[in-house]
Amino acid sequence: MTLSSEHGELGPEDLKIITLARSARARNGVPEGAAVRDETGRTYVAGTVELASLKLSALRTAVAMAVASGAQSLEAAAVVSSAEAASEEDRAAVRDLGGPETPVLLAGPDGQLRSAVTAG
Repeated sequence: MTLSSEHGELGPEDLKIITLARSARARNGVPEGAAVRDETGRTYVAGTVELASLKLSALRTAVAMAVASGAQSLEAAAVVSSAEAASEEDRAAVRDLGGPETPVLLAGPDGQLRSAVTAG
């Protein structure tokens, strides 16, 4: 199954990380859910972290999980949020590990793709 948008077609692996991000958001009752896929196809899923001493977006948390697990690069990233765009900080985290051409997919809480941009 592919999903078409003005940004091209999304394949099953991209749809999978959107679904995982949406599930993390719903399961944990947090504002955002995110998932990233590394160079080996492994996925890392996270929700927003809001502690008194630590605040991280879901996407930055997922990138941190990938780095902590030994990922060398990212193939794609997805975030599910009510935001209109992925933040520059989130895109920078993806860019740091995946490079400027890594796609960052933003979907709404309903799972519908809102935008697909590169991390650069």
